[in-house]
Amino acid sequence: MPEIFSDSVSLLHARAQAELDERVAKGRRRELRVAASVRVNFADNDYLGLAQDERVKDAVRAALLNGPVSASSSPLVRGYQDVHAKLEESLREWHGFPSGLVWNSGFAANQAVVGTLAEPDDLIFADRLIHHSLIAGILKSGAKFIRFPHNDLDALAVLLEKNHSPGRTVWVVTESVYSMDGDSPDLARLAELKKHFGFVWMLDEAHALGWYGPQGQGRAAEAGVANEVDILIGTFGKALGGMGAYSLFREPILREMLINQAGEFIYSTYLSPLLAAAATAAISQVRELAPQSASWRALSRRFREELRAQGWETSAGDSPIVPVLIGDDATVVALDDYLRAHDYAVGAIRPPTVPEGSARLRLSLKATTHAKDLRALIETMNEWRKMQGGKL
Repeated sequence: MPEIFSDSVSLLHARAQAELDERVAKGRRRELRVAASVRVNFADNDYLGLAQDERVKDAVRAALLNGPVSASSSPLVRGYQDVHAKLEESLREWHGFPSGLVWNSGFAANQAVVGTLAEPDDLIFADRLIHHSLIAGILKSGAKFIRFPHNDLDALAVLLEKNHSPGRTVWVVTESVYSMDGDSPDLARLAELKKHFGFVWMLDEAHALGWYGPQGQGRAAEAGVANEVDILIGTFGKALGGMGAYSLFREPILREMLINQAGEFIYSTYLSPLLAAAATAAISQVRELAPQSASWRALSRRFREELRAQGWETSAGDSPIVPVLIGDDATVVALDDYLRAHDYAVGAIRPPTVPEGSARLRLSLKATTHAKDLRALIETMNEWRKMQGGKL
């Protein structure tokens, strides 16, 4: 019988317990809860209400009757089916890109694209508040990684000038609407910087799709700079009401590289044909709804103005994401509990998802949101604040 030098299982359990205890002490332990029914939902990212749209559901029903539930294999074996090819075609036509690829999730798309296409000798400049999935991809690539202050394009220009090196591949990675602050960079200025410095521009439009653009294609299309974007990332899991993601490329060779080298694509069972059919139908719905977007954005501006008038701290803008800065972790959890008890679902976001001292409510507006529900939400928040002595 071999000598046992240590009980690794017990050590693993003790380490996990210690780490969770530390989170509890800071008020940051995450818990998985079944989503309960609420009267008003400001928590999820179904910005256009398409997750419940009957025409999208009809597309899923038709796909279910005529095909399998699962792709049942890697896309390179047999999982890539006609419904996926048709979805890619719809995406290319919608955005005006010559090439694209569908992914199982936004995380997989971001991690795979930059993680596979960037190399250790490359230099990547990224906004400080980019998604964790993009950071994971950058770290996977091994490229030199420099973060510039959030939306500070003057700082980016200085970094680009200072680090200019002929023959080196330079990337700039940004989002068009940031997921926690709901704000945006100056895309026209970014396009000018790209023309001057010649970097690879990778733009994540996940939270802009449906809400912006002449056909709901996002902020790059609205700003008239989509032709300057080299790699565009989009998702089906937010305004399109489904699941999965996509990447679009100005140069088709990049699609071929990913098909041949990205493990996230090669070694996963592909996106369900039902979800691919849902996404294709949702694109049609987004394009049909796009002319109404001015009214949704106006509602977002008025809501922010009323929050500030009532003494709550929020950012300017017109995106569907409205942050309400609270600051303290325990306080935002208490406010979240109060709102949930009054039939509102909101996002209570704490570090490390957001910087220290910036815990906040994250409110997601919808195309279907009514002004009266926003007024009632503010009234309920005010009632809670009054119970706290009028202070946060």
